[in-house]
Amino acid sequence: MASSGKVWPGRPNPLGATWDGEGVNFAIFSAHAEKIELCLFDRSGGQEEARIVLPEYTDEVWHAYLPDARPNLLYGYRVYGPFDPSNGHRFNPNKLLIDPYAKALQGRLRWADAVFGYRLASPREDLSFDRRDNSRNIPKCRVVEPAFTWGEDRRPQIPWEETIIIELQVRGITIKQTLHAHCQWQQRPPQPRHWVAHRSDPR
Repeated sequence: MASSGKVWPGRPNPLGATWDGEGVNFAIFSAHAEKIELCLFDRSGGQEEARIVLPEYTDEVWHAYLPDARPNLLYGYRVYGPFDPSNGHRFNPNKLLIDPYAKALQGRLRWADAVFGYRLASPREDLSFDRRDNSRNIPKCRVVEPAFTWGEDRRPQIPWEETIIIELQVRGITIKQTLHAHCQWQQRPPQPRHWVAHRSDPR
C-alpha cells in the first residue's frame, strides 16, 4: 500500500495509472474539476485507506506520482467541481469514480440507489443531489504490471542483414492452401505459425 505522505508531481501523460518499475504515475483528464482525490483501497477493495489530492494540473490533466505504489494497488477517484446540470456539470465527490483509462478492474458493480448521483425518489428527479458514498458498490481500478514474461523463450540469434520481415494475415494466407497441402495437414497438422513461417520463407 502506498503511503499518503509521499507524493511527487508526476507527469500529465500517459493518462491512467502507469507503473514504471519504481513507482506509479496517475493522470486523469478533467477540464472543469476543481479538485481530484485519488482514493487508495486495501487488497479486498472494501476499505478505503487513503485519499491523496492530485497536486498538479497541466493542460487540463490532473496528475501525481507515488514512488511507493506498486502493481495490484486498488484505486478510484473522487472529483470535486460544480453541480450545475443545466450546464452539463454533475460533479459529486460522494461518488467514487472508475478511472476511464484503467487497464484492469477488481470486483463487480453492485446496483443500488447509492450508485446514482441523484435521489431516485426525489421529485426533482435527476436534478437532485445524492450525498451517499457508493464506494462499496463500485469496482476498483487496479494498477497492472505491463511487462511480458517470456519464460523459456530466447531471442533468435539472426543478424539483421539476414533477417526478412513479412507482414501476413494468417487467415488470408492459409485460406487458399493447395489440395496437396490440405492432405498433408490432415496427416500431420502443423502449428499455424510454423506453416506461415514455411510459406513466407523466400528460399
